Amino acid sequence: MARRIIVCDGLASARLWSRIGAGEDEVLTWVPREEESRSRPTGFHALQGGLSAEAIGKLNPKVGDEFAVVSEDTPFARAAVAVIAEVAGDAPLLLLSDTVDAKNLPPHPCLREAGLRSLIRDDVDEEFSHLSNLRRVVDVCTLLAPREKVGILLQPDPDPDGLAGGYALRALLGRKAPTAPLISFGEVKRPENVAMVRALGIEVRTVKPEELDEFDAIALVDVQPTVFGDNPPARVLSVDVVIDHHPERTGYDAVIRDIRPNYGATATILTEYLRAAEIEMHPRLATALTYGIKSDTQLLGRETSRQDMAAFAYLHAIASPALLRRIERPALPSDGLRSLGRALSRSQVIDGIHVLVLGRVREDVIPQVADLGLQAEGAEWAIAAGIVGSDLVFSVRNVGYVRAAGEVVRAVVEGLGVGGGHRSMAKGIIPLKAFRKLYGSATRQRIGTVLHEAFIAAIRRE
Repeated sequence: MARRIIVCDGLASARLWSRIGAGEDEVLTWVPREEESRSRPTGFHALQGGLSAEAIGKLNPKVGDEFAVVSEDTPFARAAVAVIAEVAGDAPLLLLSDTVDAKNLPPHPCLREAGLRSLIRDDVDEEFSHLSNLRRVVDVCTLLAPREKVGILLQPDPDPDGLAGGYALRALLGRKAPTAPLISFGEVKRPENVAMVRALGIEVRTVKPEELDEFDAIALVDVQPTVFGDNPPARVLSVDVVIDHHPERTGYDAVIRDIRPNYGATATILTEYLRAAEIEMHPRLATALTYGIKSDTQLLGRETSRQDMAAFAYLHAIASPALLRRIERPALPSDGLRSLGRALSRSQVIDGIHVLVLGRVREDVIPQVADLGLQAEGAEWAIAAGIVGSDLVFSVRNVGYVRAAGEVVRAVVEGLGVGGGHRSMAKGIIPLKAFRKLYGSATRQRIGTVLHEAFIAAIRRE
């Protein structure tokens, strides 16, 4: 097995390395200074004969071994590089120093330098970050622990970030659904969100504003009261806790606010809470948080902070790939599959736009078909349209580097209906009555033609 051979210059460097923590595959050596000859740092052995080719040779370096030289003294570092190269040839060599410049060392084909105390500083900074989050955890738990029933309020039609954050807050409080239910003023509707709650067993209770009175405390997760309209219920204007990553809003009172608009997801904040409190992360919770971060940052591609990346990396090792697949690929009902088949038999990609008209379907089928439609060769835009009740509903997906989907949809529905969304996904709704009045009929062919022409015009509009 390949080894890391650590060569420390003096007692101080060796002790510093000991505090960092030695790995199992590390051979720890040090070169004592004159006044340190009787000292021996734990786990280290002195290089016999000092820093020399003979002493390095006694370590019996093999192909695959790596070296690290720890020193703040340029002459020592220069000598170490020279004797290691003499004995071990081009073995990879890491210089750890805050003062030695690698330019002053002998040429070496595989030499890398890094600060020593700066590496330790990163670890220390991370611990202080955990400590800061632990303080918030203590504040939140101290406030909510005495309350008999805590309502964890999410936005209407909660998204994965909110669902994951609420689920994590309940775990942080050590509670179950009866004393800390996830609640919302609107039911979960989007297919991937429905798939998420089903796969993970997350229950979200739909409540009316007057039902908030049954709770002894209200905690808002991934949402602030301004989301509930110009005249939100009085109860949400004075809450106990708000944890969110959206820009901070005013006009309400909260005992504790933790709002971090520089984060890409609220799930990241809750992940940091759980890590700071050293709460064991089980696969279902890790999967929820992973998907929450993934969906709100579009797989770490939009408005992503280093904290989001660190949280995602931590969670990914614990999350269940099987559960993630079930969430990301929700099942299509049989009638939806039949509608998809009929739409595909008539669809074409024209001018980079793939339009699929499904007829009368369940609303949750439409965005799934839009996702599939973008996989067609040559498609930069996919539009899946279906009739739901008395409305024409369409979902839009694009490849991300073209004009923003939300902006285009708003232009398409202007004066007819409502719509909007993000850069690569959006939704529009046009009442059938308004569509027929303007375009004469709402046959599948007519819908397909109209949407294609409207999108071409909106995409090309300056």
